[in-house]
Amino acid sequence: MVIFGTDMRRKEKEIKDRNEIEDIMRKAQVCRLAMADGPLPYIVPLCFGYGDDTLYFHTAQEGKKLDILRKNRMVCFECDTDRELIRSETPCKWGMKFRSVVGFGKASLVEDPVGKRKALAIIIEHYAGSPTSDFEETILRKTCVIKVDIEDMTGKKSGDP
Repeated sequence: MVIFGTDMRRKEKEIKDRNEIEDIMRKAQVCRLAMADGPLPYIVPLCFGYGDDTLYFHTAQEGKKLDILRKNRMVCFECDTDRELIRSETPCKWGMKFRSVVGFGKASLVEDPVGKRKALAIIIEHYAGSPTSDFEETILRKTCVIKVDIEDMTGKKSGDP
């Protein structure tokens, strides 16, 4: 079960409504996935899909992300949308309109072909608006899918996006 709306210092900016949080997830074009590589943070912007309290990412079969995730499954993610710079006569009074989601979860790799097809269809649907399951076997074998089971996520907005 996903917990929506953890403690946030600026309560007036917090989004607790699940529908609004999921709207941000649907509209976002990039999801940043943060991992811990021992004492060092590591973050990457990725194409993604979201469904049923789960994030899906596709990637190559090898690389730093996978090396880190094999050692530590705990991740943080961030998506944002509706960004607009607010200028002012005084630079220190500039601001930003936005809506964002930050969350935490556990990552795992999707190994089975049926699960990969489902995950890739969700990713395609996120960008194309409709799913497909027409994936060549060679592509499925070459593609790694990261699944993040979301445990907690909070929305935030600033300005009137």
